[in-house]
Amino acid sequence: MEPRVDAPFLAGPSVASVAVAIPAHNEAEWIARCLTALDQQLAGVSSRIVLLVNNSTDATAAIARNMQPASFTLDVVEHEFPPGQQTAGQARHLAMKLAADTLPPQGVLLSTDADGQVAPGWLAANLFHIRKGADAVAGQAVLDAADAAAIPAALHEDDARECAYASLLDEIDHLLDPDPADPWPRHTEHSGASICVTLDAYRRVGGVPPIAAGEDRAFFAALRRADARIRHAPDVYVTVSGRIDGRAVGGMADTIRRRLVAPDPFLDDALEPAANRSRRARLRAEVRRLFHGQGRATPRLLQELGCDAATMGLALRQDTFGGAWETIEATATGLALVRVPIGAVARETRDARRIVAGLRGRGAASVAQQKSICGQELMASALRAGPEMFRKAG
Repeated sequence: MEPRVDAPFLAGPSVASVAVAIPAHNEAEWIARCLTALDQQLAGVSSRIVLLVNNSTDATAAIARNMQPASFTLDVVEHEFPPGQQTAGQARHLAMKLAADTLPPQGVLLSTDADGQVAPGWLAANLFHIRKGADAVAGQAVLDAADAAAIPAALHEDDARECAYASLLDEIDHLLDPDPADPWPRHTEHSGASICVTLDAYRRVGGVPPIAAGEDRAFFAALRRADARIRHAPDVYVTVSGRIDGRAVGGMADTIRRRLVAPDPFLDDALEPAANRSRRARLRAEVRRLFHGQGRATPRLLQELGCDAATMGLALRQDTFGGAWETIEATATGLALVRVPIGAVARETRDARRIVAGLRGRGAASVAQQKSICGQELMASALRAGPEMFRKAG
């Protein structure tokens, strides 16, 4: 097999035009704040916002049309989804499709939520990472401070523990199977509140999946499958409301409301025991080397994966490593996901810390030796606000 070489993460395209897609359903309370924050961005490029007001019964569309943005063109599109199709995923799918259709080939597509307030420099920070070579940038959703203060401290504490554990697992991934397009520090969130993607990458994966909920995670999974270079940028974030009367089934508000009644029995379904994550990352790195023509599949590797030679051969014939790894994960018995009970967080966190310490001791890159683009203070403050507890299920 001829070796395959990844494209270098050096420099991306020049950007002359951007479009921001915003799905909105009965967002009269928030839409002016959302659009004002976008109007204050300094990007030096042609900017357009496509606001898809779907199935609304309030003044969202009228409020938006009465605004006079200085830095972007605003298209307000009203749309009625038929019964059974009025979902968050369908709305974002259509909003991003309409926005993408306004862009030239070298354009960049972004999306945020109608109850969101993008941070100062949000657009410039996203474009910085695109110009560095990212195909897509995942930002973070940070709870509005007043809304966060109204949520019981116990929920914030649970969230902080889950966030800390998720970060440790991600560091294990970073140390065992580093991604040059996504250096440390980074985060693990895939939120519709802050999506940025080149038009080329967006088209390559067929856009945002029109599923009922979890379209943001599914979109980034498709990008990963296509070997898109994804930057989980700690300097890109959006402040969102912490309401419990949300507009989307399975969204942030549903999670807050559910956890106000009782804690979830398990951590997020993307998390697993620390030893399992370490093993998964190590095996993924081995398969990655095979995919790029370095070495051969040994009986030991196949046994650890719980994968036969035919499946491995099929995986290695895929066009992308993301596709290869998905093929293996879908069938390999040794990679079956084991969820973490909420009561096991403390033990698993200790195990994860030991694994990370051991990997650092072997000479792998330490988090303490890396420098955030925006500074450690910004990353810490964003995590303290507790976005991960309220991630959309998907």
